[in-house]
Amino acid sequence: MSPRFYNNADKGGAGGNPLTQGHRNAGPSKSTAAAMPAVGAPIKLDLAVIGAGPAGLAAGAMAKRLGIKDVVIFDRDERPGGILPQCIHPGFGLLRYGEELTGPEYAWRAVQEAAAEKVDLELNSMVIEASPGRQICVVSPGKGLVRYDCKSIIFAMGCRERTRPAVRIPGTRPAGIFTAGKAQRLVNIEGCLPGRRIVIVGSGDIGMIMARRLTLEGCKVEAVVEILPFTSGLIRNEVQCLRDFGIPLLLGHEVTEIRGYKRVESLSVCARNEDGSLIPDTEKDFDCDTVLLSVGLIPENELSRQAGIDLDAATNGAFVDNLLETRAEGFFSCGNVLHVNDLVDEVSQEGELAAHGAAARLGLVQESRTLNLSVMKGSNIAQVVPQRLSADRDSRVAIRVRRPTGPATVRIGEVVKLRLPLTRPGEMISTTLKADQLKALREQGETQELRIDCE
Repeated sequence: MSPRFYNNADKGGAGGNPLTQGHRNAGPSKSTAAAMPAVGAPIKLDLAVIGAGPAGLAAGAMAKRLGIKDVVIFDRDERPGGILPQCIHPGFGLLRYGEELTGPEYAWRAVQEAAAEKVDLELNSMVIEASPGRQICVVSPGKGLVRYDCKSIIFAMGCRERTRPAVRIPGTRPAGIFTAGKAQRLVNIEGCLPGRRIVIVGSGDIGMIMARRLTLEGCKVEAVVEILPFTSGLIRNEVQCLRDFGIPLLLGHEVTEIRGYKRVESLSVCARNEDGSLIPDTEKDFDCDTVLLSVGLIPENELSRQAGIDLDAATNGAFVDNLLETRAEGFFSCGNVLHVNDLVDEVSQEGELAAHGAAARLGLVQESRTLNLSVMKGSNIAQVVPQRLSADRDSRVAIRVRRPTGPATVRIGEVVKLRLPLTRPGEMISTTLKADQLKALREQGETQELRIDCE
């Protein structure tokens, strides 16, 4: 029996999910409800973690290991794991677990690690407000509106996909236009095909992975259309998902019109010059019934803005130090809400680092809080995280270049020179700076700028 088609009016659910077993998602017990204070009387917490994806689960588990007692993870979804349960392809866990896992397998391990530490996980609970005084307001079907007064807060809300209005694609507004992540959920969780003849706009990782997934389901992927002269995802996905399956990739092309009345019928694309102008007589038409958008991710920082946290325009995430504490004391940010990561293993690593920072703030571990170095972006550098460093501990630095290069050298001050065979904006450069390397810079003055260049 072939999967049913998805109708935009359907209200298909995810059904039962083993990841929810053993966690609260239907409200409090009678005894808990009777003991709950009224709205306006905040509950005291040592640490609130907002988001139960891989970053939040890792943060909660590590926080308990480090001795933080009152730790609660809040998530608006009905099950933990974030986006991972719908990512059924392999490729996860190689760094963290030393073996290749699917997304649901990785999520299961993360949930089990949090459960082993007896982390309190509140599902179907949406944080609707975060104040600069570290007070949050949470609403859920079982508990209603509850306020919490927190000693520290870790933001791990992840990111969301850009939609059609964000990229302003001209044309009509028929059914059949989805984000790639929505299509992934329809196919992998709800058992629905979004369509049969598909054009994918943008070359983000989810878009390229869905090109392969839909091809395996018997759909015809007419083309992947990328406005840039290079793909925006990982090179391994370009090779394994597009080239290996013979899916056409149109680089330097722009969608000029989507056509259709009730349903998508066709679209047109046109080649672009380097200055962004369209090249005459290069227009191509594709007959299709579905358009998937894979045009970038946006960190979900609405709560960060409410809390008065400064955001970096380059990453759309917070400015942080090397323990991932923001410029607002007691607020930490990690995972894809901080900056979009390539690998979920690194997301989990950031969650654990944020928990370490929260434990240091509570005096449970010893860490220097003196920030000696400000990280500055130099030539061909688009993003750097963290933006401030203490020279008293090893620090992981994540870098993205602005444009692709061949063989290149990434210079981190006068301390580190990384020689790379190539660099791409879609491939994060990650390195760990040792404390003794950073101390050499600190000795040059009380406050130093650490400039990073790609040459």
